[in-house]
This record gives sequence, structure tokens and C-alpha cells, in this order.
Amino acid sequence: MISFYTFTLIMITPLFILTVILIYFAVLFGVSYFTGKEDSNATFFTANRNSPWYLVAFGMVGASLSGVTYISVPGWVEASQFSYFQVVLGYMFGYFVVAYVLLPVYYNNRVTSIYEYLETRLGSQSHKAGAFFFFVSRVLGAAFRLFLVAIVLQQFIFDAWNIPFEVTVTLSILLIWVYTKRGGIKTIVWTDTLQTTLMILAVILSIFYINQALGWNISDFFGSSELKQYSDVFVTDSFLSRNHLVKSFIGGAFITICMTGLDQDMMQKNLSCRTLKDAQKNMVVFSFVLVIVTAMFMYLGALLFIFAKKEGIEIPLLDGTPKTDLLFPEIALNSSLGIGVAITFILGLIAAAYSSADSALTSLTTSFCVDFLAIEKRPKKTQEKLRKNTHIGMSVLLVITVIIYKHVLDRNVIDSLLTVAGYTYGPLLGLFSFSIFTNYKIKDQYVWYVVFASVVLTSIIGTLDSTLIGGYQIGYELLPLNGLFTFVGLILIRSKKN
Repeated sequence: MISFYTFTLIMITPLFILTVILIYFAVLFGVSYFTGKEDSNATFFTANRNSPWYLVAFGMVGASLSGVTYISVPGWVEASQFSYFQVVLGYMFGYFVVAYVLLPVYYNNRVTSIYEYLETRLGSQSHKAGAFFFFVSRVLGAAFRLFLVAIVLQQFIFDAWNIPFEVTVTLSILLIWVYTKRGGIKTIVWTDTLQTTLMILAVILSIFYINQALGWNISDFFGSSELKQYSDVFVTDSFLSRNHLVKSFIGGAFITICMTGLDQDMMQKNLSCRTLKDAQKNMVVFSFVLVIVTAMFMYLGALLFIFAKKEGIEIPLLDGTPKTDLLFPEIALNSSLGIGVAITFILGLIAAAYSSADSALTSLTTSFCVDFLAIEKRPKKTQEKLRKNTHIGMSVLLVITVIIYKHVLDRNVIDSLLTVAGYTYGPLLGLFSFSIFTNYKIKDQYVWYVVFASVVLTSIIGTLDSTLIGGYQIGYELLPLNGLFTFVGLILIRSKKN
């Protein structure tokens, strides 16, 4: 008689994994069919400003966490322990700033793209500069997230069939394009809800199954000496340290303000709510849920490393280099935990990945149409065709960027993502801060010199050897520093008060 363990090994094959993924996408296509019946630009861009706030709040959890959190946060625990939680606490503070400082500005100005506010306040070149830095930031960020999922799919499915990585990436983005091409943000509000549910369920079940395999219950896990090796949260020994508490908290707050509040991707969901009050309730509830869920991912990470040590599981290699980001899929799919963990992992991974990638594709399409193509000024009969062609173009751009990452990325993905944000979101922080907190006009034609000078100066500081600055290690505080440079530069080109 065949044992359950043998049955599990037989079942968890590339074909089985692919079948689970295809069933999942069939469900998404069903959601897309019902939400995309009204194939209009108003539905695609703003969901007719009629989204229930509680659905937006819950769905944004999945979009914020993404495949990066699902795999990279657990994989980062060995190197950083729980110090990432310092950044997460900063995130929470930042969400309140978004809710009560930025959202009123956007709702009062009735914008479709949040960068339209910069044109109203400062001028057309500031509008274009803000949209440009969002565009660069979101392409790089979405590609980071898709890259991580693509290498998992490649290693555990498509390598077995000798299918090139480039084909894996293309197929992944093609599936996203199919289910977002009609309903846009209206579809995403509903698919994000489904995806967030699956992702949270996946992390809960994974923790349960791994504890069961170790012969532990939850209280055993929390009281274990093994967990204590990974669970240090606060770094307060030396302010020179890259992940000191103060630096991490401030960096986290500004990352949230920029990557959520100044990002069309995340704000597009908020702008689809019925009222400003609904959007603010969404942000507050979302912030508390996100902190709890992220903590769960860090505990899962500790559990993965404990299990790997006990079972003698090696860190998987990617191009000959150990890659801790791949530990979760390695344990879920290639260990003796059973088919329940495998299915849980697959659904959670795909849900986490595509809950951020689909909204990124939609927001890039929206921003490019509104901010660069001025779609509302085009003839009515050409607007829908222009939006659909832009949607295809954004899909192709993401494919190319993810493929490039395979050849250049050599660090933990979430660390890379947050580091890049310091360079690309800084000008947005400076532009919006100047617009909201001063009443000056600027010589708008010079704004490009300011934002690029800010990025160059930040890049120089970011690459300084710590020995040259008294041993101080620069971390995520590059983002507010970049914003400060932009703010000062705008003061230098100010013209007069309104």
C-alpha cells in the first residue's frame, strides 16, 4: 500500500503546481468577467468612484505585501532577525500621514492621477516630473516583485520542462493583462480581496503545518529557545548602524508616505472609494492589519530556518549562489511536509504576487494615459483604444525589466526594493511637500534640473564608504534626505507667493 509521504512526492510535480495555478487564474478570469462588463475608461481608472472602503482596505494588504513580503521577508530573518519590524512600525505612522494629510488634498482636487495636483499647484513641468518619477519607481518596484515570483516558478516548474526564463515571465504578465484589460481598478478591488484572503490563509496554515511537523503547538514555538535566536527586534546599540531603531522608523515612515501616499498605484484604489471619510477609514484599518500580517511573516521566517536546521535542508542555490528568498518554496514543495503545505504555498505565492502586479499594471496605464498622453483631451472615439494600447505597452515594458533583473540583481529582493525607493521616490516627496506646506510658486521650467540634481547628490552620498563619515552606515534615511534636497532646490527656484 502506498504511503502518504510517497503519495505527496508523486503529487507535487511541476504539472500539479501548474494545474493549481491555472485553476486559480480561472477564478480570477471569472471575477474579471463580471466586473469588466462596463468596458469604459471611468471604470478602468476610478471604478466610477463607488468602491466599498472595507474591500479596498482588505485588498490593499495583499497589494502592499506582495510576493516580496511573502518570500523575501521570511528569507531575510536569518540575516536581520526581526529588525525589519522597526521599519514596519514606521510604516504605520506613515499611513496616518497619508490618511489625514494627503488624501484630503487628492479628494478636494478631484484628481484621477494624483500628479495632476502638481500641475494645479506648480505647473506642467512639475506635473510631468512627478509622473516621471512615479513611472520609474513603479516599473522598477513591480518588476522586483514579479522577478521574485518568476524565479520561483522557473525553479520549481518550468526548469523541469526546459522552458526559458523569458517565456516564464512573458506568460506571467500575459495572464495579468488578460484579467485586467477590461475592468481595470474595478476588477482589482475585488481580485485583491480574494488574493489577500488566500495569502493570509497561506501564512497561517504554513505556520500550523510546520509546527505540527516539529511536534510543537503555538505556545511551544513562542517559548522555544530556537525562536529566541531570531527574534531580536530593536537595534539600539549604535546609531551608526544601518538598521538602528530611529533610522529604521523614520525611513519606514517616509517609505510609506512615498510608496503609498505619493504612488498612483496605491492611491488609485483609495480614490475609487465613495468619499474622503471612507478612504481615511480604509487607510487606518489597513495600517493595523498590515502590521499584524507582517509580524506573522517574520514568525514564519524564523520557523522556516528552525525547520531547515532540524531537517538538514540547505539554502537553495540560484546561479550557484545561496538564495534565502527560495527557502520557503524549497520547504513547501520539496520537503516532507505534505501536499497541504504545497497547495497552501502555491496559492499564497500567486495571490501575493499578482495582487501587486495587476494593480501596478493598471496604475502605470492610468498614469501614462492621464499624465503623459492627456487622454481626456483626445477625441472621445480614440480614448478607449489609446488606453488599451497603453495597457499592452506597459505589459511589454514589465517583461523586459524583469528579464534584465535576472542578470543584475544580487541582493535580498526586499532590501533592494527599499534601497531603490530612496532614489526614485525622493523627488516626489520634495515636490508634494513643497506644494502642500508652502504657498510659493516656482519657475516651473527649472524643476527638472532640481529633481535630477537631487537624485545625483543622493546617489553620491549613498555610495560613500562608511569609514569616510565616521563609521556611519547609511540606510533607508536616503529617501527623506533626497526629498529634503528637492525641497531646498524648489525654494531656490521659487518665484512669488500665491
